Amino acid sequence: MKLLLLFAYLFVTVIRFALDWINIRHRQKGRQPLPDEFFGQIDEEQLDHSDAYALAGDRVGFIESIVGVLLTLVFLFGGLLPWYDHMIAGFLDSFILSGLLFFGLLALVQLLVGIPFSLYRNFILEERFGFNRMSFKLWCADLVKSLLVGSVLFLLLAGGALWLVQWAPQGWWLWVWGFWLVISIFLLFLSPYLIEPLFFKFTPLVRADLESDVRDLLTKAGAHAGKVLQVDASRRSGHSNAYFTGIGKVKRVVLFDTLIEQLDNKELLAVLAHELGHWRCGHLRQQLIKSQFMALFSFWLAFTLLQGQLLSGWFGLDQLSFAGQVLVLGWLGSLVGFFWTPLSSWWSRRHERQADQFAINMVGSGQELASGLVKLARENLSNLFPHPLYAAVYYSHPPLVERVLWLEQGKVQVKASAD
Repeated sequence: MKLLLLFAYLFVTVIRFALDWINIRHRQKGRQPLPDEFFGQIDEEQLDHSDAYALAGDRVGFIESIVGVLLTLVFLFGGLLPWYDHMIAGFLDSFILSGLLFFGLLALVQLLVGIPFSLYRNFILEERFGFNRMSFKLWCADLVKSLLVGSVLFLLLAGGALWLVQWAPQGWWLWVWGFWLVISIFLLFLSPYLIEPLFFKFTPLVRADLESDVRDLLTKAGAHAGKVLQVDASRRSGHSNAYFTGIGKVKRVVLFDTLIEQLDNKELLAVLAHELGHWRCGHLRQQLIKSQFMALFSFWLAFTLLQGQLLSGWFGLDQLSFAGQVLVLGWLGSLVGFFWTPLSSWWSRRHERQADQFAINMVGSGQELASGLVKLARENLSNLFPHPLYAAVYYSHPPLVERVLWLEQGKVQVKASAD
């Protein structure tokens, strides 16, 4: 069985690398003439620059993936897992504390391995292409704050889950699911006020001419409780974006200050209408419900598979601790999750098209949103020619060229439902 699991892992790894390779080749050789909507915004020189940026990122990602694969092979298949599991068990006698130490040390190793790649991306790759605006001091501050927030959440979620496993050994899966559900909903309310401000400064829109138009759009969209804020993303990067966060009365649309600099008012309103579309189409609610049903099933399946030492036997071991078996189960879940990715991406693209249709209904046409998306592609050096298979597997948004054509020609026909 261990050999079969090794083969499955190598098979998935090969597929991932193959998808990356065909996407790189397609980007280099599959370039097509751009539609008229891109004229004057993106030329051949800009496309070459985008290809160079994507290729540089691909190289770093490839090296990072190779490191991850090698560490996984050594840890799971090279005999390191039983040694590590036995060491933790011999160090602490407490079920909860040993579990926290087991996962905490692995998380620390993962963090340390990732730091060189993060430094390279920020201060070499992003710097080379004109995106990085972060000082090393700010990078360190973000790292420390991320560690503190992550540690608190880890202790809360993992510690609470382990306590529930010990308290209700015959039915812990339902209790742990309920506990994580409550914490997840609580964080949706808490994050906009406590966590996000640790990293960014949120302020009302500074452009008075835009503020009035935004309020009118909010009223038209029926999102009276929502807030629209700008965030000082330019302190860290030249990349631009917009997103929505929160739930209920704390929900808000956030515009990067870089986005406000790059788009005119009509384009910004179209982008904002798209984000409001996610609210009005109930995408956050749908995502929450879907994820919780999957979590409920996953916890039940984990409870079933963790009875006895079934997972230990799959790796040719007599015994693993509960934490060790959970780690193996999580690794198996990541293999299965790879094959779930295309469906999840398709679902996300469907939501994006619904939000695009909502924006068309709000502003009267798709021209403004299309124009804004083209500008964002130019500013962010986006890949305009992904391989169709790669896009089908990984892209959460429709490929930009197709999306712009849909918007310009009015072919987005999915009707947005009211929230």
